[in-house]
Amino acid sequence: MNNIVLGIDIGGTYLKIGRVENGIITNQTFNSVDSKASEEATLSSFFEAIDNIISPDVTAIGIGVPAVVDPIAGIVYDVQNIPSWKEVALRELVEQRYKLPVYLNNDANCFALGEKIFGKGRNHENFIGLTIGTGIGMGIIINNALYNGILCGAGEVGMLPYKDGIMEEYSSSFFFSKNYHQSAEELSRSAAKGDENALQAYTEFGLHLGECIKSILYMYAPEAIILGGSISKSFPLFKESMELSLKSFAYQKQIEDLKIETSNYEGVAILGAASLCI
Repeated sequence: MNNIVLGIDIGGTYLKIGRVENGIITNQTFNSVDSKASEEATLSSFFEAIDNIISPDVTAIGIGVPAVVDPIAGIVYDVQNIPSWKEVALRELVEQRYKLPVYLNNDANCFALGEKIFGKGRNHENFIGLTIGTGIGMGIIINNALYNGILCGAGEVGMLPYKDGIMEEYSSSFFFSKNYHQSAEELSRSAAKGDENALQAYTEFGLHLGECIKSILYMYAPEAIILGGSISKSFPLFKESMELSLKSFAYQKQIEDLKIETSNYEGVAILGAASLCI
């Protein structure tokens, strides 16, 4: 990556933009996203954030979006955490404004790609990148390459039916707000102080996440699962109960050497988005 590019990671509550030069993030901005705003308002905020970091030496822009994405047509559909983005020709809008080539993909795919090129995924030919935050997303690396599926839709594990709803309601921030009426971050801080209610919340969360991971194991049998997203920072709080769930996995020999670990690169999704420009 000898050229200077922008990598953009659009989350449910944030927008991260990084200037990437020779595979290194040399400047980064963090902006909040008003998920309830109109399409026009959110796009205006999006462009304002880019305006604040772009420079004449930038040669391309890569964008990870939490949605179904048509990377050929450059359209994003039904962005789960920005309801007003039903069908947005994002590539065309960005290219028209900045006169630069623009590349799009799903945000979890960008996380997995970033891990493959720059992070712990370099050690694995076949692995899963699992982002756990506002929602749950999954990127799939098979034989050292990103597997997109149709419209970059492969890996939507959060939409699998589970209990009285879908997996995402039990394996992301929704679980904490729905069942404990606090955010995952608030409960994490309380758990660190020994609060029993908060510790119980993360124990239950780990059990549900373990069930989610078992589904992934049955489908893909990866060498490793690399966790990212804001909730992954609380891994010690749910690691034990997650592993307890995995004890009922039918093929224990298959997972003897399975590695489940957290990403150690804060900006890896930005780097993955930037890598789309290669």
